[in-house]
Amino acid sequence: MAAVPRNRLKPKIHGPDVSIDETWSKLSRNIVEIQRHNAANLSYEENHRFAYNMVLWKHGELLYKGTNQLVADNLDKLANEEIVPTFPTGSDDDPVQKSQAGETLLKALRKVWDDHTSSLSKLRDVLKYMDRVYTKSAQVPEIWEAGFLLFLKHIIRPPIEDHIISAILTQIQTERDGYVINRSAVKGCVDVFLQLYDEHEDITVYKRDIEPAVLKESEAFYKKEGEHLLETCDAREYLSRVESRLDAEESRTLHFLSSQTSSPLRRILENNLIKPHLSTIIDMPNSGLDAMIDSDRLDDLARLYRLFTMVPEGLPRLKKALRETVIRRGKDINASSLSADGEEAPVEEGGAESSTKAKGKGKARVANVAQTLSLALKWVQDVLDLKDRFDGIWQGSFQSDREIEGSLNEAFETFINLHEKSPEFISLFIDENLKKGLKGVSSMRHLIICTRRVLKTEQKSDSEIHHGQGRFERYYKGHLAKRLLTGRSVSDDAERGMLAKLKVECGYQFTQKLEGMFHDMKISTDTMQAYRTHMEKTTAPEVDVSVTVMTSTFWPMSHSGGASCRFPEILIRSLKSFEQFYLSRHSGRRLTWQPSMGTADVRVSFNARKHDLNVSTFALVILLLFENLASGEFLTYEEVKSATSIPDGELQRNLQSLACAKYKILKKHPPGRDVNQDDSFSFNADFSAPLQKIKISTVASKVESTDERKETKDRIDEERRHQTEACIVRIMKDRKHMTHNDLINEVTRQLTARFLPNPLSIKKRIEGLIEREYLERCEDRKSYNYVCES
Repeated sequence: MAAVPRNRLKPKIHGPDVSIDETWSKLSRNIVEIQRHNAANLSYEENHRFAYNMVLWKHGELLYKGTNQLVADNLDKLANEEIVPTFPTGSDDDPVQKSQAGETLLKALRKVWDDHTSSLSKLRDVLKYMDRVYTKSAQVPEIWEAGFLLFLKHIIRPPIEDHIISAILTQIQTERDGYVINRSAVKGCVDVFLQLYDEHEDITVYKRDIEPAVLKESEAFYKKEGEHLLETCDAREYLSRVESRLDAEESRTLHFLSSQTSSPLRRILENNLIKPHLSTIIDMPNSGLDAMIDSDRLDDLARLYRLFTMVPEGLPRLKKALRETVIRRGKDINASSLSADGEEAPVEEGGAESSTKAKGKGKARVANVAQTLSLALKWVQDVLDLKDRFDGIWQGSFQSDREIEGSLNEAFETFINLHEKSPEFISLFIDENLKKGLKGVSSMRHLIICTRRVLKTEQKSDSEIHHGQGRFERYYKGHLAKRLLTGRSVSDDAERGMLAKLKVECGYQFTQKLEGMFHDMKISTDTMQAYRTHMEKTTAPEVDVSVTVMTSTFWPMSHSGGASCRFPEILIRSLKSFEQFYLSRHSGRRLTWQPSMGTADVRVSFNARKHDLNVSTFALVILLLFENLASGEFLTYEEVKSATSIPDGELQRNLQSLACAKYKILKKHPPGRDVNQDDSFSFNADFSAPLQKIKISTVASKVESTDERKETKDRIDEERRHQTEACIVRIMKDRKHMTHNDLINEVTRQLTARFLPNPLSIKKRIEGLIEREYLERCEDRKSYNYVCES
């Protein structure tokens, strides 16, 4: 066991016979010494005992109020000695000197605060028993909280608080003007206000007094700043300055103000520097949105996007501006293609025209065809370049914003649909690319997007429907048919790849017939192999044929029901041979020969040598007319037409290819590049060329004329009438009875995937079906019954 010390000191016990006044007198003197920072010479145990005894003997009120009074007196003394002498005089006009004066005041306040909290901390240790017992029973703040309230009452009061707020605002303004300030001085003062709470409301004194003053001053400053920047800066500089201001204010709130002020201060900047000037910034001449796009200023556009998305009105205004600039640029592309795209000039008839004039007209006509084709290709390429440009901006500057993407796509759709020849031009462009080789996955992907824009049907009025989808489908089918039948595709993989992309973008119904065309080509290859095997066992005809059997519903109308001709007997024997073989394998089918897309290889003997010519089927039929013609004899245009029954358009094209092109197999009388109905032709026995095999090409794909375009539109209308009637019959056969409105709605719903039908057009088709007794009108005149087949 530990030894018990002999002389143990007993503590003095204050009892009723001990003077409380004397105890308080000693303790109050010691408290003053603590406030003078002389606590090292005092006994903590003794002072704690003094306070303990006063509370124990029910004199806690005297202790509490006396301590508060001593603290208050000390604060008044510090205010008069440390803060009041540092008040700015107001005579300094120099912002630097004014800032330094304010800095001195803020440092003085912080010094008093540190002095006060240091003393208060020691007092809290001495008066722990009072805080634990008396303050709870008396329901008064503990000494630490009471000290804060006293600081608020004796220091944060007029005129000290007014000078402090003014000094903080001066520091902020000085930094905004570009000068360097002592941020730590401001932060030290702001921290004081953040620790002090209003006695009646649960908010900090900073939130109550400092923040409103800062926000009010900022509102006035940035209102003037916005107007000043608009007058002195272009759009690029303005956006840069605004972003710098936003970053500076964010730094300010982070480093020496409160994070609570960040959001309201940011709103002030947005409402004064961005929101009122959205249109002004975008429309600034030589520096606005258009100028940024023209100059490829991606950084400036990214800055514009960041700033505009800060305000609710910003993104819609930017989307509108982008849509307008895309449509304007697109209309310029449209105008440049249409202004230079003249229709073929009509050829005047009359015997007085000289051969020289006819030749000149022919050259102009050929040049015009080439020019219109190049314009079609240029228009699509310009659209793709524009799409690439705005896609780069969208990804590089607009953070791939989906709303902006939708607005850009809508703008492209708008101006593409404004171009009446866009379906034809796009189909020609695809045709050229698939003949000569794809230019890249990106370009083709964008082309598919442009194609999808064309395919979006849009009802323009009650009686007129935009024919983009039907026209593009018709043109594409026509060009695809030519590529497949003439073997002009760069590769089968490229064709099927394009078809797969169209299927994804345009839907299965769009590509169903196109896939049928590919299927026909495959079946035809197998059929020809079987036919040749069959010919090996029998007597083969004189002319060897290679036949492509086309399903009439899959292939374009112009080729499935197009131009025909009167075949020579030598060709008829070969055609009959294949026809008998085919029909023996497929009962119930009917073959109709379509020479408009066929080609032939024929060996022709000239005076100099023999040449192997590759010509169209029509050209072969024409050449065979000259086989037994005596040297020097002629055939007139009308005689050729009568013997072949080839339509005028095809006949002129093929005669022009044989007599007016690079390789003149026939002679035209009179000479020239144009074929007229009063011309005559003879075989050119003197023809010679260095090549053994020569391809005689017909006129290349060209842009439709006005009449051809009208014919295409009429064909589309006719096709849609048949589709509408078929849809009506299909629905009524299933439902048997329907009201007029229900039938209209159901037909519209089912046909929307193909095109947007007009209700008036549907009504006309219903009337037609009633006349043909597919439907009957009910007695209520508002519904229909399906008439069953007998």
